[in-house]
Amino acid sequence: MTTDSRTTDEAARAAGVEVNPVAGHIGAEITGVDLADGLDDVQTAAIRAAVLRWKVVFFRGQKLDHAGHLAFARRFGEPVVLRKRGSASPPDFPEIETTADRLELGGKFGMDHEEWLRRRRHTLLRGWHCDHGARVDPPAATILRAETVPPYGGDTTWSNLAVAHAGLSAPLREFVDGLRAEHRLGVGYQTRPGDDAYARHLLDHQVATEHPLVRVHPETGERILSVNGYYVEQITGLSRPESAAILELLLEQATRPEYTVRFRWEPGSVAFWDNRATIHLAPSDNAHLDFPRTMHRVMLAGDVPVGVDGRPSRPVTGTEPGRW
Repeated sequence: MTTDSRTTDEAARAAGVEVNPVAGHIGAEITGVDLADGLDDVQTAAIRAAVLRWKVVFFRGQKLDHAGHLAFARRFGEPVVLRKRGSASPPDFPEIETTADRLELGGKFGMDHEEWLRRRRHTLLRGWHCDHGARVDPPAATILRAETVPPYGGDTTWSNLAVAHAGLSAPLREFVDGLRAEHRLGVGYQTRPGDDAYARHLLDHQVATEHPLVRVHPETGERILSVNGYYVEQITGLSRPESAAILELLLEQATRPEYTVRFRWEPGSVAFWDNRATIHLAPSDNAHLDFPRTMHRVMLAGDVPVGVDGRPSRPVTGTEPGRW
């Protein structure tokens, strides 16, 4: 059922929660709530409604520690426990991943961070992604908390995939509604000449799923253009040239500036987004800066996507529902 905007606004006002949209199609800043104090049921319902309506919401000046971050997340779903995390993640909170860990990965595979990023997402469109999109059950939502941020640079951008689908012409919508695509970890990675430890790692740890190209949102009923450059390379049943042309068209549609919002992080900022209805672009303008950027992430368990035709996603390799 589509969220009624009047109902959303009334619930927010009743809870003392103010929802201030920051862009025309996506993103709102929420004030009037201290996340460290815990939420009552009315506040929780208002925030949930705002996330469904605006796809990503932002809180500033919060004083959450790891325990508070996790308690906040549990108000909205079941946090995912990752089997592997980097060394910066807090050992006593297996649900929390510290994204500064990503800086360790290039060196682990014989590349500096700049080269690893360049090979991993070598075009702008390749960088757009949802979290863990190659899984058969990607996370329903992500809650990211900023601890330390650079004085400039390091912004994150999100795009609304529901309005991206709605913005397609009617004939193209009808066409893509019936398509499926393989989402695979590591597609688009440019291998190094000779031995490539990261390429070998990807081959040894493959994760792939055939998802509907358009999924039906399980809570709002919206049709979501489920496409991103980081995981998707091949539309099922099409030739590679056909697939490449259509995917480029759809990715450009999904990331049109009017469908996006960009957020400037501050220490204590929290972003809470619907991972089923958005893709986001991690910053690439701060790798050369000598400033730390430490972020803590909790993801909420999601369901198996279902297409317009009612068919669920199909695991290809390395993934099954609920198994992380």
